[in-house]
Formats: sequence, C-alpha cells, structure tokens
Amino acid sequence: MAVERLRSCDDVNELAQGLGATRRCLYKWRVKLETIEPGEDASRPSAHTSSYRKQIHQLKRMLAEKAMEVDFFKGALQKVAARRQKKDGTGGMASTTKCEK
Repeated sequence: MAVERLRSCDDVNELAQGLGATRRCLYKWRVKLETIEPGEDASRPSAHTSSYRKQIHQLKRMLAEKAMEVDFFKGALQKVAARRQKKDGTGGMASTTKCEK
C-alpha cells in the first residue's frame, strides 16, 4: 500500500514522515515489489527456508558428484570387460586362474 502511494505522491519526504518510514526504505520496498514474480510471496525468507535452500544446494552438488563417479566406474568396467574378451579367444570371460590336473 505504501509503494502504491509512493508511485502517485508528489512529496516523498512527506509520505515517508506520515508512514513513519524513511525515503530510502520506501524506495527499497518499491524495488523489492518490482522484482517479485506475480503470485510470489513478498515476505523475507525465514531462517529455516534459507537453511533448507543451502541444504538442497549441497545435496544437489553431492548427487552430481556421485553421478559422475558412477559414470566413471561404468566406463572403467566396460574397458576391463573389453580387455578380458580380447585375451580370451572365445569371446567369453577369461578365467583368472587355470586349474590343471
């Protein structure tokens, strides 16, 4: 409501004094309201929300690292399997030890 009055007033000092706020505060409110998406809550995020966002960011980063590790190990296993098939002429998996009787 204060921001709407700010947009249509002639004397910002008088408006700020009447509202018990500073001019700077009124301008900050205006900028904040201009950057908010329609339907988004204009309130300041709580400490819990900020903490949850940090935790989500950390978990996403950890998940990405684990996905990269899985890709690396899949590639390594494919290379090992290909080498084993090259050593064994039949195309099957080569035995690691041979049993002679």
